[in-house]
Amino acid sequence: MNPGLVTLHVWRVPRRAVPGALARMATHPARLRRLPGVRFAKLLGTGTGTGFGPGDADLTRWAALVVWDSPAAAACFDASPVARSWARIADAAVRLELRPLTSRGEWSGREPFGTPAGGRVTGPVLALTRARLRARRAATFWRAIPPVAAELHAAPGLLARFGVGEAPLGWQGTVSVWRDPTDLVAFAYRSPEHRAAITRTPTEGWYAEELFARFAVGDVVGDRTVLGWVAADGDPDSARGNA
Repeated sequence: MNPGLVTLHVWRVPRRAVPGALARMATHPARLRRLPGVRFAKLLGTGTGTGFGPGDADLTRWAALVVWDSPAAAACFDASPVARSWARIADAAVRLELRPLTSRGEWSGREPFGTPAGGRVTGPVLALTRARLRARRAATFWRAIPPVAAELHAAPGLLARFGVGEAPLGWQGTVSVWRDPTDLVAFAYRSPEHRAAITRTPTEGWYAEELFARFAVGDVVGDRTVLGWVAADGDPDSARGNA
């Protein structure tokens, strides 16, 4: 299967709208999957990415990851009932257009991003990690994450990062955006805490299912501060608007 266009939509809602967001999380997944041109889609809660435990959830930020058959199908999303419903309760939003570069593993028993073609990338890249934790190993995993998260927060070239999850609680992941591929590779393979976690993964048996994917970042439309974007030039205003 050829890779399709991938979009990541993230909404920030005020606290008074949290009940409405929870209701949408219960009713919108099937509606999202039925939109024309949707190949794969997930509605996601988010967290700060510091621990991945129950206390890490950010109930004021929600996301949708969608794989489309074509750019034309993706362009219709904002006019869809699902997008309009989230727009009614959001006070800020951002959309990232992504091109799959590499993907390994499965999500809900599927390879959602097809067979990425790879290719040379010189601009920003996004890394997605996602895993379904084994219930008996979840507590051990959550205890192992804080040192990795602290190292990630200080990593050179990191532009944004947050946790993502879907029900049940044990389905966890991370989204991180990097200035360029070399910064991502440096963190993934040279940071001591992250390398230690990678080494422990097969022996600890944390995951019942896992996925690791990287994407070239195209357009970024909307308010990047919803992502926790760190402006590369130190100007907070440069975190808003198009890429």
